[in-house]
Amino acid sequence: MRTLERYLARQIYAATAFVLLGFLGLFAFFDLIRELADLGKVDYNLRQVFTFVLLSMPTHAYELLPVVVLIGTLYVLAHLAGNSEYTVMRASGFSPRHAAAALAKIGLAFVVLTFVIGEWVAPWAEEQAQKVKLRAMSSMIGQDLQSGLWFKDENSFINVREARQTNQLGGVRIYDFDADYRLQKITLAERAEYAGKGIWQLSGVAQTQFTTQGPRTERQKEMEWRSRVSPDMLDALIVRPERMSAWALHKYTEHLAGNRQRTERYEIALWKKLFYPLAALVMMALALPFAYMQARAGMVGIKVFLGIMLGIFFHMLNSLFSHIGLLQNWPPLSAAVLPSAAFLAAALLMMWWVERR
Repeated sequence: MRTLERYLARQIYAATAFVLLGFLGLFAFFDLIRELADLGKVDYNLRQVFTFVLLSMPTHAYELLPVVVLIGTLYVLAHLAGNSEYTVMRASGFSPRHAAAALAKIGLAFVVLTFVIGEWVAPWAEEQAQKVKLRAMSSMIGQDLQSGLWFKDENSFINVREARQTNQLGGVRIYDFDADYRLQKITLAERAEYAGKGIWQLSGVAQTQFTTQGPRTERQKEMEWRSRVSPDMLDALIVRPERMSAWALHKYTEHLAGNRQRTERYEIALWKKLFYPLAALVMMALALPFAYMQARAGMVGIKVFLGIMLGIFFHMLNSLFSHIGLLQNWPPLSAAVLPSAAFLAAALLMMWWVERR
């Protein structure tokens, strides 16, 4: 059995790697075409375009892994069945239970790979890609708002006019309120630089305090500003929640909850991040029934095409349930798990139907 498992593993790993490279090349081409539209704007040159495209690859790999695992596994199993190799394997005692166990062992490598890419490689690469483009385009975080970026920290509301890097802010305005949300103090700073341990160093400061005797303004060259807002939290405003690491999502969700802000979108993204690596096992389970279909029931190419359609459907369903869960106020865990659970149920139903025939 171990010989059969090793043979099956080599075939699946090779096929999956080939499919992944093909998809990444396709997505890189699409990204390149899109980014060329911004070529020449400000300092966005060809070298930075290629850097941005290359740094986007880990994110695409993370999103595509369950799909390419499905296509690669389905191709191998359909090819073995078409050549009667799988029939010989079954005759030698390779039962459906053994096949499922073998695919589960093989799939663990994809689970670990998906988790590593999603938790460390893709978030870092996505952050670097956005910073490359932000610096080159002289853009600002929250550039769609005319007034800049807004966020809340306890009883303070902060407005940032410019934030090309999350540890260096420009045009900072801090509005401090009391427990009854009466304005107590306004702090204006030309620049803010993160010094570590929750401390921002403000420079070019003008601070206005509102007292019973009236407003009083003081000017200082430099001052410290203590805040729970950190560059890691500001990264959430550059990188979409779906592309953040689970740890960053957890910390940012805690921050939003502490400030009594809505957290549903980030909670759904967090649960998806935790369960998404298991989708590779679900996709392999979905491919298994195709090995038990006779070669005359369909050629390998047709089965691979069906696998591509199933993979695209899973990807669309995964995104759709996130939005539906957010709109309908579903529990975040349900919105994250339902697509994979539905495909696993479909795989079990298909396997039962194949065995019944």
